[in-house]
Amino acid sequence: MTDPRTSSSDVTRKAWLEEVNQNAPEGGRVRFVETLPFGKALTVDRYQLANGLNLLLVEDHEAPVVAYHTWFSVGSRHEQVGKTGLSHLFEHLMFNESENLPAGEFDRKMEEAGAEVNASTWLDWTQYSTALPKSQLLTAIPLEAERMARLVLKPPQLDSEKEVVANERRYRVEDDVDGAINELLWATAFTEHAYRWPTIGWMKDIENFTVEDCLGFYRTYYAPNNATVVVAGDVNPKEVLAAISQHYGSMPRSSVPLEDVRPEPPQTEERRLVIEKPTQTEKLVIGYKSPAFGDFDYPALSLLGEVLAGGRASRLYRRLVRELELASEVRISVGPFRDPSLLEIYASAREGHTAEELLTVIEEELARVKEEPVAQEEMDRALARNELALLASLETADGKASTLGFYETVLGQPAAAFDRLTLEQRVAQSDLRRVARRYFVDTQRTVLFVRAKEEEPDDVGDSDDSDAEAA
Repeated sequence: MTDPRTSSSDVTRKAWLEEVNQNAPEGGRVRFVETLPFGKALTVDRYQLANGLNLLLVEDHEAPVVAYHTWFSVGSRHEQVGKTGLSHLFEHLMFNESENLPAGEFDRKMEEAGAEVNASTWLDWTQYSTALPKSQLLTAIPLEAERMARLVLKPPQLDSEKEVVANERRYRVEDDVDGAINELLWATAFTEHAYRWPTIGWMKDIENFTVEDCLGFYRTYYAPNNATVVVAGDVNPKEVLAAISQHYGSMPRSSVPLEDVRPEPPQTEERRLVIEKPTQTEKLVIGYKSPAFGDFDYPALSLLGEVLAGGRASRLYRRLVRELELASEVRISVGPFRDPSLLEIYASAREGHTAEELLTVIEEELARVKEEPVAQEEMDRALARNELALLASLETADGKASTLGFYETVLGQPAAAFDRLTLEQRVAQSDLRRVARRYFVDTQRTVLFVRAKEEEPDDVGDSDDSDAEAA
């Protein structure tokens, strides 16, 4: 007799899992782990293969499309001094040749299937995304499995991609004012933690990567027990699981090393630099030490950042841009990372004004939120903006997969986006004042004053430390 507490969907799932596992490779046997609510209408089913591959599946039949993402728990934080940029290099290498696909064949087959492919790397993770018609999902799965397990890593492929990445670094950092400033900010604010080096890596490291470096990295981190596959959209779960079991089940587990995290020591005095860059107007960048994404204070500090610089009605935009006309742009971001990072404030001065003028006004507004309660109207506006941003990100299957993969990789809680929104809704006026006092501390900040410098033929875009000096 069927247990009355068991739903018909559970009975159905058990039957087709048994069928899938009858023909599965040894490492491809699938087990159901849990079902989690994802908003009001959807759920997330978590499965795991015997070889450790994590799978998140969301059925959404509103449109005949599917998003297929692969998230690896490796980013620049997992690298070592002298080997920075490996995670980002692999974002490029993974679109190259594999044992059964000549160079360019992966992209060609995906394009024929009507798929859009992309990839990204950051401090804590690397992800590969594919959005495609539902009818082509079974075309994509073996292609994704192929490059995850059988990438070709030889000198010609490596040398070619190293040059591509070196050029990307020149364009995005060394010849880009904002990129160079951001890199210098993090390298100055952190002295021990791996967040101090850029995701793209230092140029010397990029140039010196060897095939042995890449093979070791690939065999260690591009393994099923270090990956999460996210499938969202108009799918048949049994069909998806059967295909993933067959194509990923023969992949061996790897011995992922225990991460050797070096906590950042407390910052006890302000770090201040004055730098010159080929920019038309002065800029100001401030980095305050901030909590990890999973910390209790993060929702309140994120909401406070929105109050201060979220949109044209925010406090800093209203004062700096509209009223005083000192700045053309101001923004705030709080690092969404596994470990404590930075709350960044960026402001670009209007012609004729200085970075010091911007700092004076910003400090006045930060002092206000430490002493005066933020109006409920401002809090409601900030909450509405955050809620709208979340809902907009979930409009597509690709957006759903991206959100699930991010929360799974950073928090281990794939459906936590709505929980985080609930936490923000519970933030009180006293919480905003508390986090302002805790994190907007002068001795725990790094400040960069960016002066305008005329471009010189031999100096264009130079981001060497020779153009920076302590204030």
